[in-house]
Amino acid sequence: MVQVSMKLEMSDTPGQLVRALKPVSDTGGNIIAVIHQREERREKKDIISVQIVVELPEGRLEELLARMRDQGVSIQRLGTQRLLHRRSLIMIGHIMHTDLTDTVDRIDKTGFAEVSELEMIMPAISEPSSARITIRATSAESMDRAVEVLREVAREKDILVIEPLGEES
Repeated sequence: MVQVSMKLEMSDTPGQLVRALKPVSDTGGNIIAVIHQREERREKKDIISVQIVVELPEGRLEELLARMRDQGVSIQRLGTQRLLHRRSLIMIGHIMHTDLTDTVDRIDKTGFAEVSELEMIMPAISEPSSARITIRATSAESMDRAVEVLREVAREKDILVIEPLGEES
């Protein structure tokens, strides 16, 4: 199995996300994470952006990409298991209300790290939420830089970061 992370763009129509993800199971894959947050500030009003992480059997990536493209999905970013260092942290605050997509994108756009997992608990709309965020990076030094990006974002958005919960190399 190989783990693949992707940033996808697709038309903002009912059922499109399901159609875009169906090829994962059709190629023997498993969805690990999906991050999809509707925002009013989108640049392209008729396009949505979704970040996913999937596990696929070796040699099935090209078939998956072809099937996704057949469904009208545009693959904006694609990364395979090059991110060997992993660290999990806890975030506490108004995570959803401070644009979760922006937080993830700022780590993903570094080119050397990505958010690979995100689990969130939201007790009530006016209450702070908590999330476990897992970042993968190309090296220990890159991981330190990615965590610093998260710290900067957290300071801007008044989110508490508790670190590290664990790291694997």
